[in-house]
Amino acid sequence: MSQQKFNFDFIKNSKKCAIISIILIVICIASTFIFGVKLDIQFKGGTIITYLYEGDIDVAQFEADAEAALEGIDVATTIGTDFNTGKNNIQISLLSNSGLTADKQIVLSNTLEEKYAGNNIELAESTDISPSAGKEFFSKCIVASLFAAIVLILYIAVRFKNIGGWLAGVCAIVALIHDIIIVYGTFVIFRMDINANFMAVILTILGYSVNDTIVIYDRIRENQTLYNGKKTIEEITNLGINQSLTRSFRTSITTISAMLIVTIVSIVFGVNSIISFSFPMMIGLVSGTYSSICVAGPLWVWLESKKKDSKSKKKA
Repeated sequence: MSQQKFNFDFIKNSKKCAIISIILIVICIASTFIFGVKLDIQFKGGTIITYLYEGDIDVAQFEADAEAALEGIDVATTIGTDFNTGKNNIQISLLSNSGLTADKQIVLSNTLEEKYAGNNIELAESTDISPSAGKEFFSKCIVASLFAAIVLILYIAVRFKNIGGWLAGVCAIVALIHDIIIVYGTFVIFRMDINANFMAVILTILGYSVNDTIVIYDRIRENQTLYNGKKTIEEITNLGINQSLTRSFRTSITTISAMLIVTIVSIVFGVNSIISFSFPMMIGLVSGTYSSICVAGPLWVWLESKKKDSKSKKKA
């Protein structure tokens, strides 16, 4: 049995927590209409063109020159090194459902080779990407998430049947939806592309959040058996959450610290592909810890109270 080191009244402050959650969710959803959603090329389709070059190149100016050559088509660039030749490479991503025509590719290459003649720019490869592959991947992840939600509800319904079973499972799913929306809002507000990293963060956060919630439910179940009839459901839930705080904080702080270090290193070295995973992961971990403590438990108490009131009215 876990020892209680804290004595916070989460149930008493559940309305404040609910207001905070609602405000955060509204901000995340509203950000979609304010900022718009940036879809990665694998979800929207387009063309990826890779050039090899020598020396140094101003990436911002290179992007501007490429957009001018393509008559204003938005482009995104990443730089790296070709391991086969040892030359520097710069990759241009152009979002387009139909890809880039051969004529436009020729115009682009000629323009860049002329403006950056001193860098000996040469075309390495050009690839058209169909959005169907990304959509198929996205749909499979959604199906996997829905399947996991159903299994989770069934699992909690069986394991925690003496504390409401399926109702506790529904509360756990609500907490997960809360976390998914927060992570989504992070991607939109900070102008990160919705890509494979987004799905990886979502699936990882689901695991962390569910684990925290189940630990809390386990404490509530033990306390209900131990204090059956001696404590109210609110007192039992508060006790269970407080008993789990030390474990939840230690796990979350350890993982968040690791992601913070990765994020700082990625910012210093400009590795955007890692930042779009580590930073949202930090936000998701904070949200997951918060929702397990301040959403799942108090929501379960509220629904259980409503269910008991309904039964009392029927008997009356």
